[in-house]
Amino acid sequence: MVADTIAINYHNDRILPEPDVFIRTSAGTRIPAHSSILASVSPVLENVIDRPRKHRSSERIIQIHGVPCEAVAVFVTFIYTSRCTEEQMDKYGVHLLALSHVYNVPQLKQRCTKGLAQRVTVENVVDLLQLARLCDAPDLEVRCMRLLMRHFKAVENTEGWKFVNNNDPLLELDILRFIDEHETRKEKCRRHREEQRVYFELSEAMDCLEHICTEGCTDVGPCHVDTRKERRNPCSRFDTCHGLQQLIRHFATCQKRMKLGCLRCKRMWQLFRLHAYVCQQTDSCKVPLCRQIQLKMKQEKRKDDSKWKLLAKKVASARVISSLSLPKRKRDEETKVTMDNNGFTSFELH
Repeated sequence: MVADTIAINYHNDRILPEPDVFIRTSAGTRIPAHSSILASVSPVLENVIDRPRKHRSSERIIQIHGVPCEAVAVFVTFIYTSRCTEEQMDKYGVHLLALSHVYNVPQLKQRCTKGLAQRVTVENVVDLLQLARLCDAPDLEVRCMRLLMRHFKAVENTEGWKFVNNNDPLLELDILRFIDEHETRKEKCRRHREEQRVYFELSEAMDCLEHICTEGCTDVGPCHVDTRKERRNPCSRFDTCHGLQQLIRHFATCQKRMKLGCLRCKRMWQLFRLHAYVCQQTDSCKVPLCRQIQLKMKQEKRKDDSKWKLLAKKVASARVISSLSLPKRKRDEETKVTMDNNGFTSFELH
């Protein structure tokens, strides 16, 4: 019985010699090809072609089994033309990736990796993940892992996951570990964003405190500024300004302050203390208790001193980041205001 022969459309304007090698598929079909072209694209096929034959007169045969003969035909066509249609990728993308890996055809492997990554679904993600690991296709593997992570509940109901659950515990463990590490990183980022939000709020509170104690605002100001005579509109520079003014007024009149029995006064005292750690202009600073707290810090070494210094450093960093995030015009205006008001403090990171 004579084997069927598939003619390849080489899409090549060059006149090629007669084929000198045949590729035989699992179905027994033969595909004519040229050994020089196969060897120039695939080092693996080059080694196969260079093997000595038993009989000089016998035909050169390359056996490619385990995939449909149509997929082998598309593989050979790609070697000649470097082309693969979307329809061919839909039908034979999995087989082409395996062939490109086995026969070391990097251009086809890259094309298959990209094409299959666009075709990953809940139903085929486990199968494609296994193939990506076998064929050393990290981009496709990452794409599969990300889809698994986003739609794990749906993937758990697929036949692919049930097979892995029963037959491949190492792959199952890798998938679960990847999902767990992602959730850990996600939670860590959430906590970091929350911490940064607190530092930004404290940084704004420090700026607002200097603004109130230096320029004065609607209800509270330094002694040389009479806020009652000047009609001032509500402060538009800081969202926390009104609340902080109310806190200062309470701190100044509270009877429980000396006994530290008032939570509002304790909060105000913590803001004064934080300002003292951040402030670098002790002699000209207009914020109450700044100099006294700094002198007390030098005289007494408390156990929590390092924590306050770390907090002050983080708040100062948040202030720098906040200023850099402003538009250039607004940042220049704030810099001018800072230079015009001696009461505003400068700072640096240590």
